[in-house]
Amino acid sequence: MFCPECGSILRPKDKGGKRVLFCSCGYSKAPEGESSSEIKEKGDASRKIEVIENVDIRPKIKIPCEKCANNIAYYWTQQTRGADEPETRFFKCTKCSFTWREYA
Repeated sequence: MFCPECGSILRPKDKGGKRVLFCSCGYSKAPEGESSSEIKEKGDASRKIEVIENVDIRPKIKIPCEKCANNIAYYWTQQTRGADEPETRFFKCTKCSFTWREYA
């Protein structure tokens, strides 16, 4: 339902034990009949939400680290030079977090 004065959406509010629809412009009215629709959320209360923290989505590659000789590193590419030049590949060791780059 929309406000006939300003066109905003009317929001429900309890006033004096009765539910009324009101607008930010000051307009209010009683809802039409008791058969008005009501929105309720349906769900299983026993179901828990599982929170997973620190999920790393970066791709990994087998390449030796120049600092600690670990064989697994994250990698990503970035355009660091002109558009007509190839991308630069960056690597970050999964063990010591040393970062290095490779020019193509």
